[in-house]
Amino acid sequence: MRESIKQFVKIVSEELPILEPIYEFGSLQVPQQEGFADLRSYFQNKEYVGCDFRKGPGVDRILNLHNIDLPSNSVGSVLIVDTIEHVEFPRKAINEIQRILNENGIIILSSVMNFPIHSFPNDYWRFTPQAFKSLLKPFALSIVDYCGEIKHPHTVVGVGFKGTISKAVESKFIEKLRIWKNYWQNPYHNKKRDLIKQLIPPIMINMYHRLRGYNV
Repeated sequence: MRESIKQFVKIVSEELPILEPIYEFGSLQVPQQEGFADLRSYFQNKEYVGCDFRKGPGVDRILNLHNIDLPSNSVGSVLIVDTIEHVEFPRKAINEIQRILNENGIIILSSVMNFPIHSFPNDYWRFTPQAFKSLLKPFALSIVDYCGEIKHPHTVVGVGFKGTISKAVESKFIEKLRIWKNYWQNPYHNKKRDLIKQLIPPIMINMYHRLRGYNV
């Protein structure tokens, strides 16, 4: 789990009509991610089920994405964030998710592209934005975007809607996504900027900006 993805999920939770029950696939909090990778706080007072194919922290139920042991039309929302690259047959998994979602269900999807191999336990794929659009074709509406260089983004995100949403909700979500994308365009730059803010008193930063003619 990455901080940028947690912020993406936060935007989703605030701007989209998230239905219950919510199922997160790939919820296992691997070593050094315990607590940090927990997304439940973004969906307080909602029924939330953490799923993985292995037992461990964050896992409430063992399920196989290739053959999900849940009835059709029984789930409100699905999160599969920074996980699909570890799924051997991703299109089959997406089709299974589409099956279990109810008529107004939503899938929230993210993955890495420009990123090292990381085996938990296997790392199969890297997805372009076009690949996400293809994966989400079974859905009535999809929104796909990316962060990083246009020819080699570090992150791809997508949301698929089994039903429809209002144009107002769609527009507001896309605008929030644009702001998120701009901020995380270069995550290493953001880390450097945040470190500077921690080390240098705000009054000195403001004085520097005024001297350079910036608006503060």
